[in-house]
Amino acid sequence: MPSKEPPRRRVPGPARPRNAAGGSGRPRSAGRPDARRPRPSSRPRKDARRGGGRQSIRLGNPRPRLRLISLCLTLVMLAFVVRLLQVQAVDANAYTAKAEKNRYLEYTIAAERGEITDRSGIALATSVDAHDITADPMLFTPEESNAPDAPQQAAALLAPILGRDAAELTKKLSTPKSRYTVLARRQTPQVWKQIKDLKSAFAEKAAADKARGGPGANVLAGVLQEPTTKRVYPNGDLAAGILGFVNAEGKGGGGLEAQLNGQLAGEDGTIRYAQAGGRPVPTAGSKEIPAVAGTDVELTIDRDIQWAAQRAIADQVEESKADRGYVIVQNTKTGEVLAMANAPGYDPNDLSQVDGAALGNAALQDVYEPGSTSKIMSMAAVLEEGAATPATHVVVPNRLHRGDRLFRDDIDHPTWYLTLNGVLAKSSNIGTILATGQLGKTQAEANKVLYSYLRKFGLGSTTGLDYPGESPGILAAPGDWSTSQQYTIPFGQGLSLNAMQAASVYQTIANGGVRIEPSLVRGTKGADGRYTAAQAPKKTRVVSEKTAKTLATMLESVVDDQEGTGTKAHIEGYRVAGKTGTANRVDPVRGVYKGYTSSFAGFAPADDPQITVYCAIQNPTQGSYFGGQICGPIYKKVMEFALKTLQTPPSGSDPARLPVSFKPGE
Repeated sequence: MPSKEPPRRRVPGPARPRNAAGGSGRPRSAGRPDARRPRPSSRPRKDARRGGGRQSIRLGNPRPRLRLISLCLTLVMLAFVVRLLQVQAVDANAYTAKAEKNRYLEYTIAAERGEITDRSGIALATSVDAHDITADPMLFTPEESNAPDAPQQAAALLAPILGRDAAELTKKLSTPKSRYTVLARRQTPQVWKQIKDLKSAFAEKAAADKARGGPGANVLAGVLQEPTTKRVYPNGDLAAGILGFVNAEGKGGGGLEAQLNGQLAGEDGTIRYAQAGGRPVPTAGSKEIPAVAGTDVELTIDRDIQWAAQRAIADQVEESKADRGYVIVQNTKTGEVLAMANAPGYDPNDLSQVDGAALGNAALQDVYEPGSTSKIMSMAAVLEEGAATPATHVVVPNRLHRGDRLFRDDIDHPTWYLTLNGVLAKSSNIGTILATGQLGKTQAEANKVLYSYLRKFGLGSTTGLDYPGESPGILAAPGDWSTSQQYTIPFGQGLSLNAMQAASVYQTIANGGVRIEPSLVRGTKGADGRYTAAQAPKKTRVVSEKTAKTLATMLESVVDDQEGTGTKAHIEGYRVAGKTGTANRVDPVRGVYKGYTSSFAGFAPADDPQITVYCAIQNPTQGSYFGGQICGPIYKKVMEFALKTLQTPPSGSDPARLPVSFKPGE
């Protein structure tokens, strides 16, 4: 019986896709799958009855937004264009100038100051390399230094090195509108090395801090330097009174440094260069006007003689507890000053330790009554006018009444019977008054004659050195002499001079009666190396050669004769002419006589004078105050040293030994 098979279940196939017209399309073969059959969607269809067919999201129109963005960009670009036109066209010059100012730095190249040497070429004043410590304040702003208090920090670091006040440095570093300021001038290379080491340390620290993400503050980046020179005096206080000093600005502040500043200083140059961050930009180029070195000056001073004179006067001033003293050494034939020493002196290398009263050159600036060293001029007038001879008899009482005063000598004595030579040898005030009274028929005429000789010897006018602050002294016209001055001026009271004037008087006698203006400058050497000798000094005939030789012989009696007042100045092997002086001293503060001025003046060898030496000490308060006692030994020390240094041969003859006194009735 046939088996019954279950009826086959027909599985409906996929629906045919419809064509565009909504039909079922072309029939396909049985069993061939439809390659174009769409894949069933994974998204469930919405029931038309629930959602009502497929819905789509509609995007907004982008054009309005694009137009807005375009407009904004256009406005921004327009602002840039307007600004660019302003910078490059409208304000181009102003911005260019500002950029140049900020980019370029200009500083002065200091000219090397000329040397000052002694007559042998040994440097007395010279210049060495130094540094001006400068800064760019803009690099100390918070933006550039990355530190809010960079000026304060930098000032605290630099103040002890530069020896400046920290507040002052802070003020200089806190001016950002300026690109240049000077913190300290003419510092030594050692000072700059300290600063440079500090700068390196801070730069390394800033770099390390920046690498760790820190601000990398560097408070010393803006500290710079400019090469310059510094004045130094290799011999310390030697000849400081002559040389003077150079001030902080590099200009002569006194002495020859001030007098000859125009020649010594030279001409400064300039250099202009581009910089960035305080450092030069090599590729940006630079403009330089080179400096012209100053002129070298050769003095007439002999360093060794200057040293001997300075040491001798300093020792005696200290021993006598005196206010000050001076020694002048002069070549009698040329008028050249071989030494001009002052005590106390000062070291121009360190002016911070100097008492202001010690600055200057007291040998030219102090004026005082010379006392008996002035009597040589009175004797010169008497001899030149033929009023007396060295052998003329002069009776000298213990007291002499003249005008409104009673005059005396430095010691009480019985009546002296002296020759004119003896009056000078024993330094008699009364004898000098009597001798000069013979210059005219009346005292008024005698005054005029004496005055004319004092003027010819150089009193009442400067010496011709043109030295800063030099005083001409005080010499009133004869018509203005008071009653007492008519009799005190002949022996050196009532008139004033300086030490150089006093030395010049004896140089005149030693030079056969011809006064030669003293000189300190022997010659100069310019930047081109060419040497130029100084102009010849002025010469003036004061007395005849005969009178000068007679006076030289009379002055020998002061030193050589046992009755003379200057025996301590005797030098073995040389004939020495000299004169002592002890004058009442005018106190410059109170304007009254107080203390004494002790002095000694002379020349050697007396038979062929080569060297003149003058010494004076003001207000000795310990030991003797007589010129022959305290200045005579100084004269001897300095003269002996000078004679040996200049290799002056000893005298070839004995002194004439003129009579000092006479016996009454002879």
